[in-house]
Amino acid sequence: MAAMSVVISSCAAQAKDKVSADQHIEALIAEMTLEEKVGQLTQYSDVGDTTGPLPDDETQRQKMDMVRSGTVGSMLNVIGLDDIRTIQEYAVEESRLGIPVIFGFDVVHGYRTSFPLPLAEAASWDLAMMEETARIAAREAAADGLHWTFAPMADISRDARWGRVMEGAGEDPYLGSEIAVARVRGFQGEDLSAPDTIVSTVKHFAAYGFAEAGRDYNTVDIGTVTLFNIVLPPFKAAIERADARTVMNAFNVLNGIPATGDAYLQRDILKDEWGFDGFIISDWGSGVEMIDHGFAADGEEAAKLAILAGSDMDMESNVYAQHLAGLVERGEVPESLVDDAVRRVLRVKAELGLFDDPYRYIDEARAEQVLLAPEHLDAARRMAERSVVLLKNEPSLLPLKQGERIALIGALAGDKDTPLGNWRGMAEAHSAVSVVEGFEAAGLDFVYEKGADLEIGDAGFANPVVVNTDDRSGFDAAVEAARTADKVVIVLGEDARQSGEGRSRTRLDFPGVQQELLEAVHAANENVILVVMSGRPLVLNWADENVPSIVQAWHLGSESGHALTNVLTGAYNPSGKLPMSFPRSVGQLPLYYNHLSTGRPDEIPEVFWSHYIDEENSPLYPFGHGLSYTDFDYSGLSVAADGSEVAVSLTVTNTGEVAGEDVVQLYIHDRAASVARPVRELKGFQKIALAPGEAREVAFTLGPDELGFYNGRGEFLVEAGLIDLYVGGSSAASLTQQIDYQPRPASE
Repeated sequence: MAAMSVVISSCAAQAKDKVSADQHIEALIAEMTLEEKVGQLTQYSDVGDTTGPLPDDETQRQKMDMVRSGTVGSMLNVIGLDDIRTIQEYAVEESRLGIPVIFGFDVVHGYRTSFPLPLAEAASWDLAMMEETARIAAREAAADGLHWTFAPMADISRDARWGRVMEGAGEDPYLGSEIAVARVRGFQGEDLSAPDTIVSTVKHFAAYGFAEAGRDYNTVDIGTVTLFNIVLPPFKAAIERADARTVMNAFNVLNGIPATGDAYLQRDILKDEWGFDGFIISDWGSGVEMIDHGFAADGEEAAKLAILAGSDMDMESNVYAQHLAGLVERGEVPESLVDDAVRRVLRVKAELGLFDDPYRYIDEARAEQVLLAPEHLDAARRMAERSVVLLKNEPSLLPLKQGERIALIGALAGDKDTPLGNWRGMAEAHSAVSVVEGFEAAGLDFVYEKGADLEIGDAGFANPVVVNTDDRSGFDAAVEAARTADKVVIVLGEDARQSGEGRSRTRLDFPGVQQELLEAVHAANENVILVVMSGRPLVLNWADENVPSIVQAWHLGSESGHALTNVLTGAYNPSGKLPMSFPRSVGQLPLYYNHLSTGRPDEIPEVFWSHYIDEENSPLYPFGHGLSYTDFDYSGLSVAADGSEVAVSLTVTNTGEVAGEDVVQLYIHDRAASVARPVRELKGFQKIALAPGEAREVAFTLGPDELGFYNGRGEFLVEAGLIDLYVGGSSAASLTQQIDYQPRPASE
């Protein structure tokens, strides 16, 4: 205790004398034993109650003893102010140097207030709103004592089989970069030392979204052109433009090397080339998993490979705690590398203000005021409205009108849990507003039938409530309700736990007997509006061919029912656009709009061109697609080059009878380059609102950052040549002009 008091007094004196945080950190490192240094690089998960007497669980007892000894730098999954305070007291008041613990948690799309899944939010293309929801999530998590989130996921993915697409921003690196920046800024705010901000983690570095066959944790094998142009840009943007303070490495191998042991990714690119001065944390157990990858012989070698490669903090694999000190003592690992990693961890703790006040995030009054605040629920509704994508509306069954008799069908319509989605933070189970409740609140004339029930089991993480696989007992009642209704709204899709980490699928149709229910209901009444709740793109071929109106609703969070009702009734005019292409068949995957051309791209009389003999090449719904209850016209495209910059402008007109929002999208195609370029690449977008009949000029500026690209050596090139520009409401935009780009200094 005496030594701890000396350190605290020293900290106070340093603050008073305005001694820099770096000097304070160097003084601490000089005082630390090797075991204490390794402790700062060790993170453990909570396994039980920690308040009061230590629990009988021996593992938990050992972890708390390590906190007391100053050999645990971070903990995750500690929930509740009492537990956090107790563990922080162990660290600050009982360890020799009193270095505070940093507490992390997966705050992915909300904390107590649940927002739409990240993929759903990406469909809003509303960067300001995404920053706001991350800001609210940070405010709530910080009010509950947490310092750090493992979000956003910046992985680009082109494969809807991979369950974690729900956690990212889709298939495009430009959109993904803008969203990563917005979310990091939302979590971290303008000042990390403010008690309502939390540290953001961009993950997973790198290429986790390219797991072969869409199978989670699987091998990744991609070329360096894809790595530099598709995978890395969102991470680079989050670090260089938003100053993300932590990065999580990935489970997968890349070029045969597990990311946790990849010095090229972590040291050469991230820390050296990009100048990242925060710290890298492993994913859960990824250090020890290098043994199963066949890269490390044992835990000791795994620890050595990870620290040499630049992985600073070890999450729950225990390899640093068990082996790192011995490796240093034997001279196999330079202590300077350990010092560098410790310096990075302490720097982030200092930026959070934890050395000034380790209890600054623990405030019961603030927690009571902030968690589930009315303004947070209002933001959840607004975000959910903007995340809905109208895929089809022919004829215009939507919006619903007062006085229409509606049959509302589907177990998911009455479910209050599925809308919360996977990785739901601390949202209370079954707390979402259901579609049934939304219809009731809006005063709609409807009758509700489940049709196919939910299978109610253990609602825990590993054993979800799922859409029943074979019960058709409710079909007759649903069909009868449909037969006597003016319109049918049927809600089908995935349960919250059928997408997410470890939830890869080989079939992307509706689970269970939901497709049979859809066809039976449609046979009774063709005026069907299909609402799809899912965490990924599904295969909707039959619905597209037969159902007049289709709405992609994702998992929309706490206010799901109210938001969906507002969209279906036209109280909010849908404005969402797809961040991922929707396939016609699983056999097309991976599927993405920004693909390269082949040497035989066009149909020829014989079979020898790039195609399937049993399916079209094109997606069912392309990237960027999304309809409105009004129509937008694009005209007057003007393109002018001035040196290395290209000015693009056009006029967008709302030609319909209601106000609406549109996402104006700008794509390019570099005709011929030293590296083959995609057929189209998103390089700009703006979300605008227009009154009926209103016209507005929309302008973009393209420069070397947008018109250049990386070669396979990671060199950024800006080349002269012909470039096609396309502007419109999706990646299938048809308004086009061509420029002969000749980069040179701009004219005076």
